[in-house]
Amino acid sequence: MYASSEQRLTRFINAGYSSLLPGGLKGLEKESLRVSPDGWIARTPHPGALGSALTHPYITTDYSEALLEFVTPPFVNVHDTMEFLDRIHRFVYSKLDDEMLWATSMPCRVGDDASIPIGRYGTPNVGTMKHVYRRGLSHRYGSVMQTIAGIHFNYSFPEPFWAAWRDIESDRRPRHELISDGYFRLVRNFQRFGWLVPYLFGASPAICKSFLAGRKGEFEEFDSGTWYQSFATSLRLSDIGYKNKNQAALRISLNHLDDYVESLTRAIATPFPAYEAIGVRENGEYRQLSPNFLQIENEYYSFIRPKQIAQSGEKPTLALKRRGVRYVEVRALDVGAFDPTGVNEEQLRFIEAFLGFCMFQDSPPVSDEEQRLIEHNQSKVACCGRDPHLSITINGESRPVAEWATLFCQAMRGYCELLDSGNPDVPYVRGLERQLEVAANPALMPSSRVLAEMRARDESFFEFALRKSLEHKQFFEQPPLAPDVVSEFEALAAKSLEEQAQIEARDELSFGQYLERYFAQA
Repeated sequence: MYASSEQRLTRFINAGYSSLLPGGLKGLEKESLRVSPDGWIARTPHPGALGSALTHPYITTDYSEALLEFVTPPFVNVHDTMEFLDRIHRFVYSKLDDEMLWATSMPCRVGDDASIPIGRYGTPNVGTMKHVYRRGLSHRYGSVMQTIAGIHFNYSFPEPFWAAWRDIESDRRPRHELISDGYFRLVRNFQRFGWLVPYLFGASPAICKSFLAGRKGEFEEFDSGTWYQSFATSLRLSDIGYKNKNQAALRISLNHLDDYVESLTRAIATPFPAYEAIGVRENGEYRQLSPNFLQIENEYYSFIRPKQIAQSGEKPTLALKRRGVRYVEVRALDVGAFDPTGVNEEQLRFIEAFLGFCMFQDSPPVSDEEQRLIEHNQSKVACCGRDPHLSITINGESRPVAEWATLFCQAMRGYCELLDSGNPDVPYVRGLERQLEVAANPALMPSSRVLAEMRARDESFFEFALRKSLEHKQFFEQPPLAPDVVSEFEALAAKSLEEQAQIEARDELSFGQYLERYFAQA
């Protein structure tokens, strides 16, 4: 089934290009809820000592004032990526007083939607737009769902890789077309096979009852405060998680850059009756950016996104249209409770090798029928992936999930060996061997370990997550950051506040005029 991947990899190696696969850039975006000592979502504003959430390059917020987002620069060595993420955590903890960061993707002690503070970004138009967009999410999907945290892995192939790819594919198109089509073939295959990531690394098999306001649905009761599903891997990615069920009708195309941009642009311009009923403005106050299927591109949820760095005020779709794809953003990782940063190097190395496989494997266009199958596979693995009787269908063939996982891991060995070139510790191969063990023994999966630890300690999900959060707080508080690193982060915070003030001073348009100009870009 994976002969095309093996054949391309063989041609790549025989042509003398082995050294061109390592060296890709790896960055992270990690979300964490700020919580009070008793585990409730913090109601306090974004701490001023962390700088401006609008302009700080590494420390911002996602949906809520309480949902911190840490962004690392991209590094060649994944160890450097993780080290930078660690430093961000340590600096943030030095400014949090008695608050802490929640250790899991799923929140716990949550009230109603009104109790969750929506992110604020000051008075400039760009900051107002970010806030109104989040207000629209609240009206559309509720604020509680938006408190779910995740980890995004950003990856780009080394620049010299693309000349080698052109050679082995005998592709003479302009470079930007070659690169964009290459990333889109990867994206299509990651959509097909990316269920493997939550299968192996999913860490959200249980939720607090407060998250669903007491509604049981299809859940089992773990204890008086916890719902769970026996074989779940990632409830974050299940039907109760971070999804927009209305988007199934959009059929966002991943078959070509132009199709992707066109279908996203159409969704942003097409009214949706339920959102029209919300209204855009009420008593002079904006309730959402528009009444359309999507307010902006970021509202489209998927396992993976093709990305280009947008210039200030530039729509992401236009950035892609003008300059092509620059990197991909993998969005399928839960925040892991067993790692203080929520993720570890072994996981990131595995995903890097998996992205290599997705690039080299044949990637035909995705039909509507296959898209429905892809969504089915993703959903079933999220809710029931550890069920030994669960089978999924790929390319017309049905197999048990564990068998598929083993086949994919085996197909990744050549990529791991290439990425390990020159490293006697062979961390990529060792990480792959570890995941082969996990696929053979689901008890080793993070989702299994969460439930096993809760049972062994007679803990609710809340008690488990609170204990882990306290452990992580202690980890990041000792040892403290070196004074020069603290000074560097403090300078970044001060600079970000100055930059926000400068943006505010430059604003000349009303917010309505700003929005009109923003959406008129073409």
